Amino acid sequence: MLFENIKKLVEYGVEKGLTPECERSYTTNLLLDLFCEDNYEDTECDLSDIVLEDVLKGLLDEACSRGLIEDSITCRDLFDTRIMNCLLPRPAQVQETFWRKYDISAKEATDYFYKFSQDSDYIRRYRVKKDMKWKADSPYGEIDITINLSKPEKDPKAIAAAGSAKASGYPKCLLCMENEGYAGHLNHPARENHRIIPVTINDSRWGFQYSPYVYYNEHCIVLNGQHTPMKIEKNTFVKLFDFVKLFPHYFLGSNADLPIVGGSILSHDHFQGGNYTFAMAKAPVETAVTIPGYEDVEAGIVKWPLSVLRIRSKDEKRLIALADHVLTEWRGYTDEDAFIFAETDGEPHNTITPIARKVGDTFELDLALRNNITSEEHPLGVYHPHAQYHNIKKENIGLIEVMGLAVLPSRLKDEMEALAEHLVEGSDIQQDEKTAKHAAWVAAFKDKYEITRENVMDILKKEIGITFTRVLENAGVYKCTEEGRKAFLRFIHTL
Repeated sequence: MLFENIKKLVEYGVEKGLTPECERSYTTNLLLDLFCEDNYEDTECDLSDIVLEDVLKGLLDEACSRGLIEDSITCRDLFDTRIMNCLLPRPAQVQETFWRKYDISAKEATDYFYKFSQDSDYIRRYRVKKDMKWKADSPYGEIDITINLSKPEKDPKAIAAAGSAKASGYPKCLLCMENEGYAGHLNHPARENHRIIPVTINDSRWGFQYSPYVYYNEHCIVLNGQHTPMKIEKNTFVKLFDFVKLFPHYFLGSNADLPIVGGSILSHDHFQGGNYTFAMAKAPVETAVTIPGYEDVEAGIVKWPLSVLRIRSKDEKRLIALADHVLTEWRGYTDEDAFIFAETDGEPHNTITPIARKVGDTFELDLALRNNITSEEHPLGVYHPHAQYHNIKKENIGLIEVMGLAVLPSRLKDEMEALAEHLVEGSDIQQDEKTAKHAAWVAAFKDKYEITRENVMDILKKEIGITFTRVLENAGVYKCTEEGRKAFLRFIHTL
């Protein structure tokens, strides 16, 4: 089977344009060497419908049987990345193709690179398609819900081995440029099939790549060429628009730069973007405002659960100047009546989550005001998912959630299935360790419905959507009430 799977894999590489026809023998020999095999026999096999997942499974099973790797998810993932790299062009070749296509159009370049990132198995299509995705109605428009199932969970043996493995400081983090081509280890994913497109933004070296987990269409990451911490400042807005001018069909946004309201990696300056229109981008301006000195810039409060000021202009430099003004004022702003404090005991609390895009010939910048203060009642954050919703969402509300896409933990899939069974059977949710945490949540809505086996999952999905909307409302520093809007306008009037 080894020779048959090698032949199929090489054929896959040629079909997808990863491997030139003239390198068929060369690629075969690379794969033979990987399997410590010095012989090869051309085998008759069906090449008409090659399924990459099946071919890789066969090759990984062979590697395990030969004792080349341990049979664990982590070891198999490290090795199949080495396998795929045998098919791929060098980074310089990928970059040359990308920019040649960019000369035709920015979209043609990103279409090529996104397809390449999937064909190379850097984005594992067969895992991403396992993610649960649906849309849910809300007072703010249709929001997106996902349960992430594409990140494999480590098995206990791998966790134990990783714990005893020698720590490495290279690459410094998962976002460093040095990840391109890195073989990885038990504590760091393999990136041999990873390619990065260098781009210049704000006159400095950055990298453009895709997220391997693809939470939405063409989910990209734009990362600083230097390992430097995230900071929201005037140059942040310059960088966002430099990228949007290069790729006008993509939005680009940044997580906030403070714990609780920031992203999962604050140690490396980076942005996330892509070719997708989120619910927040579709949300209308609820209250138009005029900011002195910027009368030429359209501005308004967005009808959205988080506190978002949208500014629009055909001149992005005016947006950069105004955004810097808003950020500077917000950093130092306190309104005790609205429970907004710029700092406590010297710890800063106010920051911004910015999102830039181009709509037609007009640049647009959404500025979501954030505050990470905690209290005795809300020790994880006042403007963070409240404890009553932690059964659904406990993690930070970062950039992606701010825009209206819930990224929910994989545990929810099994818990939803167990809840569905309990609801249909009428059994005790509290007595099941898997579902006990959901008992109060379910009790609050179950009497609204005539629950059947046919509709129970739709009901759970609807209620998860309602809960996520409330989580977003928790994250809003100004609530969508008359009092909240007055408080928001008090801040606007200080600008």
